Amino acid sequence: MATLLLLIIYLTFISLGLPDSLLGAAWPVMRHDLGAPIGMAGVLSFTVTIGTIVSALATSRVVRRIGTARTTLISVAMTAGALLGFSIAPSIAWLMVFAIPLGLGGGAVDSALNHYIAGHYEARHMSWLHCFWGVGVTVSPMILSVYLSEGAWRDGYAMIGFIQSAIAAVLIASLPLWKHMEKKRAGGGRAPQADAPARGPDEGRKPKNAAGVKYALGTFLFYCGVEATAGLWGSSYLVNVKGISADDAALWISIYFMGITIGRFVNGFVTLKFSSLTLIRAGQITTLAGALLLLLPLPAGFSLAGFLITGLGLAPIFPSMLHETPVRFGEAHAGRIMGYQFATAYTGAALLPPLLGMLAGYWTIGIFPLYIVLMAAAMLLATERLNLLLRRRHDAV
Repeated sequence: MATLLLLIIYLTFISLGLPDSLLGAAWPVMRHDLGAPIGMAGVLSFTVTIGTIVSALATSRVVRRIGTARTTLISVAMTAGALLGFSIAPSIAWLMVFAIPLGLGGGAVDSALNHYIAGHYEARHMSWLHCFWGVGVTVSPMILSVYLSEGAWRDGYAMIGFIQSAIAAVLIASLPLWKHMEKKRAGGGRAPQADAPARGPDEGRKPKNAAGVKYALGTFLFYCGVEATAGLWGSSYLVNVKGISADDAALWISIYFMGITIGRFVNGFVTLKFSSLTLIRAGQITTLAGALLLLLPLPAGFSLAGFLITGLGLAPIFPSMLHETPVRFGEAHAGRIMGYQFATAYTGAALLPPLLGMLAGYWTIGIFPLYIVLMAAAMLLATERLNLLLRRRHDAV
C-alpha cells in the first residue's frame, strides 16, 4: 500500500508540472488573441510565482490543520479550476485573477509532497519525484501544440484542466489510503519530519563558511532565472526571431523540458560515481554552452540543439546544490539555509523572467539568448567563487 500511495504522489507531481510550461508555449498565440503586449507574460508569471511563494510559506500550518492528503487535493483542484478559467478568460484581467489560484495551488502541492516524501520515504524517491515534475512540464506543451496548429490555445488549456481534474478525482478516491497509512505509521512510530530538525549546540551561531552563503544564494537565483526564463520566453523567441510556427515552437520548448527530465533521471545514477561539486560544475558549463549555441547566428535547427543542451545542463544543478548544503555550511544550519535557498530560487523565478519581458518591450525579444548567457555565466561565477572560499577555508584549518 505504501508503494501504491507513492505512485499516487508521483502522479500528483506530474500535475504540478503540467501548468508550468503552458503559458510560455501558448503566449505567441494568446497575446494576439487577447491584444496583449509581449511583456504581459512576465506579469502573469510573476503573479503565479508570488502565489507559489505565499502558499509554500503557509503550507506547513495548513498541513498541521487538515493533513497532507486534503491539502494536496484542494491544491490540485485549485490548479484545475484555474486552468479551466484560463481557457474561458475573456481578457488579460481575468487571466490575472486565475493566475492567483494557479500559483497558490502549485506552491502548496510542491511544499506538502516534498515534506511528506522526506519524512516517510527513502532519499532516492525524492530524486524520482522531481523527474515526474519533468514529465508534466514536458508533456503539456506537446498536448498544447496539437491545438496551437489551429490557433485553439483555449482548447489546449481546457484539455490540461480536464487532466488536472482527473488527477484530483484520483486523490479523492485515495483519501482512505492516506488515512490507512497514517494510522499504520502512527502505530509503528512517527517518522522524523524534514522541517523539524533537532536543535544542536551551534544552532544559534552563524553557519560554517557563512561568507559563502551569499554566493550559494546567487547560484540559486540565477539557476531559476535561466530555467524559468527559457521556459517562458523560448517560444516567443523562436516564433518572432527564428520564424518558427507557434505549434512547432511549443514542441521545441517541450524538448528543452525533456532534457531536464531525462537529465535528472540519469543524474540519480550518476551521483553514485561523481561528486555533487563535479555535477554542479559540469551542469553549469553545459548550460552555458547551450546558451551560447542559441546566441550564435546559426540556422533555426541549431536552436533546437541549444535548448536541449541547456536543459540537460540544468538537470543536475538544483538537486546537487541542495545535497551539498550540509557539507558546505554544517548540519546544524542546513535546514535554515535550505529555506533561504528556496526563497531565493522562487525570487529568481518571479523577477528575472518578467525583467526580460520588460527589456524585450523596449528593444526586441532577440535579446533572449544574450540574457540567458549572462545569467548562466553569473551562475557559474557565483559557484566558482563559493568553491574558492571553501577551499581556502579548508586549507586554513
